Amino acid sequence: MTILRRWLAGLALIPLITVAAAAQDRPKIKLGFAKCAHCTPLVLTPDYAKDIDLEVVPFNTGNDVLTALVSKSIDLGQITYLHYATALDKGFDLVAISGQVNGGSQIVLSNDLPVEANDWAALKTLIAERKAAGKPLKVAASRGNAQDIHMRGAFARQGIDFAKEVEFVNIPNPSDHAQALRRGEVDLICSVEPFATQIRQVKAGKFFTYPYDQSAGNLTNLMLTRSDVIKGNRKGLESTVAAIVKVNDYIGKNREAWVGVITKVTGLDKAIAEGAIENLKPDYRMYKPQALAIAGMMRDLRYISKDVSAEVSRNMDYSFLQAATGQPAADLGDK
Repeated sequence: MTILRRWLAGLALIPLITVAAAAQDRPKIKLGFAKCAHCTPLVLTPDYAKDIDLEVVPFNTGNDVLTALVSKSIDLGQITYLHYATALDKGFDLVAISGQVNGGSQIVLSNDLPVEANDWAALKTLIAERKAAGKPLKVAASRGNAQDIHMRGAFARQGIDFAKEVEFVNIPNPSDHAQALRRGEVDLICSVEPFATQIRQVKAGKFFTYPYDQSAGNLTNLMLTRSDVIKGNRKGLESTVAAIVKVNDYIGKNREAWVGVITKVTGLDKAIAEGAIENLKPDYRMYKPQALAIAGMMRDLRYISKDVSAEVSRNMDYSFLQAATGQPAADLGDK
């Protein structure tokens, strides 16, 4: 009887052992994202990822995400078209496999500046006056992020020589932008959502413009991985990209959910989150022609040292989006 009981007990353990083994066999992906309003919906992806263990890790900035991706601390990272070109210029082995959310840039001014919204002529006059007086306008951003490049491109489009006419101030963490304006440390900032909307709502500064009149347009986020991850964990990446597509569809239809995610991740209040998403557009496509234009603009601005057009084109892999959506590459931005 004892032998029979042991045999039956052993049978009872078999399903548990099978489940545990199956769990161990599931692909694992570690996804990094920056704590901006565009990026926060990525915390929802584990709920939509099938048959994988997906861990989502927040970072302060896109530069931090890029560092983690290159150092192999994460498998997939949300960064920007600008980081993508910079990474390829440095020879890093990175591959773009999906878009995510675009937009999210605002140029805001000190409340004391006598310049109205979208009045570039008045801003250019003020820049010239301050330069002549030996007190150049202090212009800030988080160096190397999408907002920095959007701003520089917009200034160049207006004929403003960024290198000679203004003084640039680097404020790495966007959450510090509002206080920098309040303390008078800078006159103008190109900030990222939701921090740009926060600046306006707490009256630390005033709106000037959306800096999308340049080669980058409103393109912002890309999902990048490495070729070793593609080779060793394609299933995990496919499931993650499919989850990103589903999350984008969800937040595009459910603003309250998006607002809730922003407030949870950033700690900012609901009114700021609601204002921020007015300047954001969920979009999982990758836009190759515009990516090439961005790389050209970055070369012209001397943010990269060489022409990386061939690398930008070659390292955009549409197969993951095609599998997730059933759409041809041409409809996903490869044209």
